This record gives sequence, C-alpha cells and structure tokens, in this order.
Amino acid sequence: MATDAHRDFKNRLYAQFARIGKTLGSPHRLELLELLGQGERTVDSLAGEIGASIANVSQHLQALRQAALVEGRKQGQFVYYHLADPAISDLCRALRTVSERRLAELDRLVRDHFGDRSGEPVSMQELLKRARSADVVILDTRPANEYEAGHIAGAISVPVADLRRRLKELPKTKEYVAYCRGPYCVYADQAVELLQAKGRRARRLLEGFPEWRAAGLPVETGAPPAR
Repeated sequence: MATDAHRDFKNRLYAQFARIGKTLGSPHRLELLELLGQGERTVDSLAGEIGASIANVSQHLQALRQAALVEGRKQGQFVYYHLADPAISDLCRALRTVSERRLAELDRLVRDHFGDRSGEPVSMQELLKRARSADVVILDTRPANEYEAGHIAGAISVPVADLRRRLKELPKTKEYVAYCRGPYCVYADQAVELLQAKGRRARRLLEGFPEWRAAGLPVETGAPPAR
C-alpha cells in the first residue's frame, strides 16, 4: 500500500514538472521568455519583435501564464508582461547550454548565420576588470526601453539603429565594448562591424545583459542622462 502511494506521488510529482517542459515546447514561447528576460513588455511590442500576430502572441502568453512562468500587470489599456521569477532566466540559460553542448546542428546553424564574428569577444570577467578604465566605453546596443529596465553599470545607451547618426559622440581615441541581449543577439555584432569600419577599436561582449545580471555583477536601472 505504501509503495502504491509513493508511486502515485512520483507520477503526480513528475506530471507537475512536465507542465513546464510541455509549455516550453514552442520556439515562440522560448523567444518570448528570452525577451521578457530583458524587461517587461506589452503584447503589441512582443508581437512586433517576433513577427507574429497579436492574437498568436496572446495565446502563447496565456500558456506561459497558466504554467506560472510569466505574470502581467494592467496599466491603462495595456497589460505589461514580465517573468514570474528570476529563476526562469536560469532555466532558459540551462536549456541553451545543454543544447549547445549536445546538438551539433545548433553549432552549424550558428556558424552559418554569424560566420566569422568580428574579433575575439570580451568575457564578463575581462570587462569587469577593464570597466573602470576611462579608455573603455561600454555600449548597450539594445532598444532604449530595455536599457532603462536594467543595464551594465556605467554603460551608455546607443541602440544599434541610432549608432550611425551618433558616431560623432564616440571619439576614435576610446575602445568600445558592445553588448546586447545575449550570445545570439545580432545588435552587438552590427555595432562592432560599423564601429570598426569607422576607425574605432571595438569588440563585443561574449555574453549579454541577462548573463551579466545573473552573475551578480554591477547593474543599474533608469534612463540615460539627457544629451
């Protein structure tokens, strides 16, 4: 009898774990969690980001909400969604790490897409050591709202879409380290390519802001100072 009760407990236990696994079994939902790891977003902005309809994104968010992975708050006519727990970002990183280690197709996909990335990337520990140098400028190339939600301490906000027109603000005497959402985000690569083409010394951070924050390294929130 006790054995039957324990077996029933185990079945029900793993069924609960499987709820999370089942919910994560969607490329769109995984991408939505990655985006919400940068800061809270509305359905409209998420739909525009991943190229899906508002109705489709709403359905995915409801599934994530039912699995207790995201939460929402109402402000005016909009609902702003955010991760329900910082551990969810850890879960996404663990999934990515296992995929990187075990799936050869993933490695081919990344190499085919990014090719030979510009220069040797900067690790988080290297950047931490060099961040105090007046000669090193840290560029946050994500959209401004993500910078405001949280950024590497001391970084300046230069969304990659604005970089070309703001080049005059970035003297050639400095060295630049650009970062964005994570290792598969293209913003930092695009920024480094443009900066190097315009005669600046530039490298990208190997990881992104979520990894920096998860490592307990210095972060700040708030809008950049007015120029």
